[in-house]
Amino acid sequence: MGHVSPAYSITIRLKYRDVPGALGRMTSSIGDAGGSIGAVDIVDSRDNIITRDFSVQATDVEHGEQIVKAVNALDGVDVINVSDRTFLMHLGGKIEVISRIPIKTRDDLSMAYTPGVARVCRAIADDPDASFNLTIRRNTVAVVSDGSAVLGLGNIGPRAAMPVMEGKALLFKEFAKVDAFPICLETQDVEEIIMIVKALGPTFGGINLEDISSPRCVEIEERLRAEMDIPVFHDDQHGTAVVVLAALQNALKVVGKSMDKIRVVINGAGAAGVAIAKLLLSVGVQQMVVCDRSGAIHQARIEGVNPLKTWLANHTNQEQLQGRLADVLPGADVFIGVSSAGTLHGNDIARMAVDPIVFALANPDPEITPEEASPHVRVMATGRSDYPNQINNVLCFPGLFRGLLDVRARDVNEQIKIAAAAAIAGVISENELHPDYIIPSVFDRRVATAVAETVSRVAIETGVARRGQAPRPNS
Repeated sequence: MGHVSPAYSITIRLKYRDVPGALGRMTSSIGDAGGSIGAVDIVDSRDNIITRDFSVQATDVEHGEQIVKAVNALDGVDVINVSDRTFLMHLGGKIEVISRIPIKTRDDLSMAYTPGVARVCRAIADDPDASFNLTIRRNTVAVVSDGSAVLGLGNIGPRAAMPVMEGKALLFKEFAKVDAFPICLETQDVEEIIMIVKALGPTFGGINLEDISSPRCVEIEERLRAEMDIPVFHDDQHGTAVVVLAALQNALKVVGKSMDKIRVVINGAGAAGVAIAKLLLSVGVQQMVVCDRSGAIHQARIEGVNPLKTWLANHTNQEQLQGRLADVLPGADVFIGVSSAGTLHGNDIARMAVDPIVFALANPDPEITPEEASPHVRVMATGRSDYPNQINNVLCFPGLFRGLLDVRARDVNEQIKIAAAAAIAGVISENELHPDYIIPSVFDRRVATAVAETVSRVAIETGVARRGQAPRPNS
């Protein structure tokens, strides 16, 4: 049985007669079924009949149903209701728009709306850049998706993608006070997406592209970066790469190796894998092999080639190694997986170099579990919150956009991404580093501030900022 998770948390409402041992029978039944009880609350108590809510974490939906079935089999216990706490959280959506100013008098109305607003409109017409000061644009990011590559769910379309984009917007606000809005598009045509996002430009200070399938996402981002005057950032590519670089910098300190001497194997040649490869090459990694389902990517390979893999063939694997992942992994110092569950095994790690570093980032299930890897690995990271060293994009994108918005940046260049990674890594001091602590917690509030300040500074230094650092919004 896998790990229990709050993502599969249910509340079971039970009614039973208040007799000695009744509560113990119910809690034991839940425990015997593998459930983890988070809370027990009395809802009602009268006439010697008690109604309680049991908040229980399960491993998946089917496991939750098994837990309910086990409790329902107890004599004298009635299951009144079962609710899925994750679905309850999503009722009505997770974000809302609220007013920053009160409208209580005619004077308020005349300034916020007609006739006073006309003066502000004319000011912006005369100076379009004033829109950054006089509208929500100064603090607003569009989270744009076409629903074609959502989490591990695939092409589920724009409506089904909305809960993820809402969640992204929620994290922007929670961690960096950035107002973000989800925009899910009813098209997967590259040209239409580019046209729509460009047309949205006057409303936003930045564009966060999300969950758009590869290789389309690369062309969309490249075109928008070239054709818009606000930063465009595909988080699945570059957010992942930035956090991987941050974690790798600290992991190398733990094992005493340097970036220019290590040999890296990446499994997964989609947008994230390519972005990681490019960023690692830019910071001095010299030996790298990237694999996909067909094995190592090299210049002589003809099957499964696309523009991304052609770039990889020309810029990595200098030795032109061929074969499957297991064939090219021996002697590698670092494995980075952005592929699928079960593609790496313990005996593969055993053939890596001394003190191997393994980042198994497939979600929800990693390329190899920490339990299987533990006898062989020195530093292990996953994308999951229930293991140490979670490599999560939330460490990057809120602070990154906060810093970009603060200086009205036009673009996200390579120097900014490298600096953001260093800022994340630097939150952990060298005397705090440990194999199980190479990357800060997603709840470490120092991260977004450190990233924002660094990004603003580097944007100014590299000439992509329109202004110096400004005071940040307080709400």
